[in-house]
Amino acid sequence: MAKNRNIFEEVETPRREAPVRTGGIERPGARGALRLWLMALFALVALMIAVGGLTRLTESGLSITEWAPMRGALPPMGEAAWMEAFDRYRETSQYEMLNRGMTLAEFKTIYWWEWGHRQLGRLVGLVWAVGFVWFWARGGIPRGWTGRLLGLGALGGLQGAIGWWMVASGLGEGMVAVASYRLAVHLGLAFVILGLIAWYVLRLGRSDADLLQARRAREPRLFALTTGLMHLAFVQILLGALVAGIDAGRGYTDWPLMHGVFFPPESFDLSPWWRNFFENPALVQFIHRMAGYLLLALAVAMWLRGRRSPNTATRWAAHWATAILGAQVALGIVTVMNAAPWHLAIAHQVTAVVLWVLILRARFLALYPAHQSVRGR
Repeated sequence: MAKNRNIFEEVETPRREAPVRTGGIERPGARGALRLWLMALFALVALMIAVGGLTRLTESGLSITEWAPMRGALPPMGEAAWMEAFDRYRETSQYEMLNRGMTLAEFKTIYWWEWGHRQLGRLVGLVWAVGFVWFWARGGIPRGWTGRLLGLGALGGLQGAIGWWMVASGLGEGMVAVASYRLAVHLGLAFVILGLIAWYVLRLGRSDADLLQARRAREPRLFALTTGLMHLAFVQILLGALVAGIDAGRGYTDWPLMHGVFFPPESFDLSPWWRNFFENPALVQFIHRMAGYLLLALAVAMWLRGRRSPNTATRWAAHWATAILGAQVALGIVTVMNAAPWHLAIAHQVTAVVLWVLILRARFLALYPAHQSVRGR
C-alpha cells in the first residue's frame, strides 16, 4: 500500500551522490611533505651556487678535463689514477700559463673543489628523481603539478650539460678560464631553477581556494613593480657573472669613480666592438655599477608603494627586500674597493640568493595577499 506523501515532500527520484575523490595532495601532511622535498632541493641548489662560486674563486673549474656523468662520480683511486688525472690537467693552457710547476698535492686541492661541485649536482638530481617518483607513485602530486615538477628535473639535466659546455670553453688552446658569457648562462639558469622552486614552495604553502580568493585582492601596481624588480635583478645577476668571469671586480677599486673618472675611456678598446660587453673589464664593471644603481632606485619605488599596502605581510616583504638590496649594494661597493677578496666575493654571491628569494616573496604577496583579520589591518 502506497504511503501518502506530504504536500511539501519532493517527488523526484533521489539520486545517489558520487563519492568525492581527492588527490593525494589533500591527504593530511601530503602538501607539507611535498613542500619539504622542494625546500631540500632549494637548499641543495643554493649550496651548489655557493660551492660553484668558491670553485671559480679558487680557479678549480678546469681541474677535471672530462665529462663523465656516471664514471666521474668516483674520484681517482690510487696514486696512478691521480697521476693520470694530473697529467691531463698539465696539458691545459691554464696549467702552462698560470700553474706551471704545481705539485700533485696542490692539484688535489683544486680537483676536490671541482669534484665536490659536480657531486653536488649529482646529489640534486638524485634527490629530485627519488622525490618525484615517490610522490607520483603515492598519488601525492596535485593536478596540474606533474609538468611543473618534471620541468624542474629537465632544467637540472640541462644545467649539467651547460656546466660541461662552460668548462669545455676553458679547455681550448690559449684559454686559462671559462668563457664569461657561458658562466653567465650557467649561473643564470641556476637562479631560474632556484626561483621556480621558491615560487612553488610559496604556492604550495596555501590552498588553491585561498589563492583564488587572495588573487581578487591583488595589488596590480605593486605586482608590476616587483615584477620589474625581479627582471632587473636577474639581469644584474648575469652582469655579476660577467664581472666574475673576467675578474673585472679587481681592476677598478675606487668608488664612486673608476680610476678617477665616471666612464673609463678604455671601455671600447677591444675589436670588434661587441666583445667589450663581455670581455672588457672597464665596460663590464661600469654596466654592473649602473645596473646596481638602477636596481636600488626601482627598489625604493617598490618600497614606497609597498609600505602603503593594507596587508601586513606584504608591507614587511617590501621592507625586507629593499633593506637586503641596500645591504647588497653596500657589500658590492666594499667588495670592489677591496679588489674582490674571496670571502667578500662569496658573501656578495650568497646575499644575491637571499635577495632573489625576498624579491620573489614580495612579488608573490602582491599577487596573492595573505589573509588577515580586520584588527590586523
